[in-house]
Amino acid sequence: MKRQIRQILKDHAHLAVEVDSLEDSSDLYNAGMTSHSSVVLMLALENEFGLEFPATLLNRSVFESIDSIALAIDGLVPAESRSL
Repeated sequence: MKRQIRQILKDHAHLAVEVDSLEDSSDLYNAGMTSHSSVVLMLALENEFGLEFPATLLNRSVFESIDSIALAIDGLVPAESRSL
């Protein structure tokens, strides 16, 4: 899943640094992600994983790192539906 998240970040987040240079725990906002790009990222994640982020998860902390994004998706997608 984190590999998929990284690819979506590369394609949609327009970070100031290379996604491959980031740790899973790196702060994406410190890496150049804007509020606009976080919305674009959210929409791309919803499309990729076939889910919708509920209002309770629409906050900066959910999208601040690859780890936090993966944790949120993990809670929304049944294990048998996840791609490896």
